[in-house]
Amino acid sequence: MSATVDPKLLELLVCPLTKAPLRYDREKQELISDQAQLAFPIRDGIPIMLVDEARPLD
Repeated sequence: MSATVDPKLLELLVCPLTKAPLRYDREKQELISDQAQLAFPIRDGIPIMLVDEARPLD
C-alpha cells in the first residue's frame, strides 16, 4: 500500500531550486520538479525537499 501526500501540503510545496510547483508521482512516491528536472523522494509520507537527495530525471 502506497502512502499519499496531503493535497493541501502539495499545494504549499515548491521546488527548492526554482520555486516552481511540483507534481506528485504516486507510483514512484516522488515529487517532480519539471523545471529543475529533479525528483524529490517521499519517505514514510514525508517529502524530502533537499536538492542533494533528489534524483535527476532522464
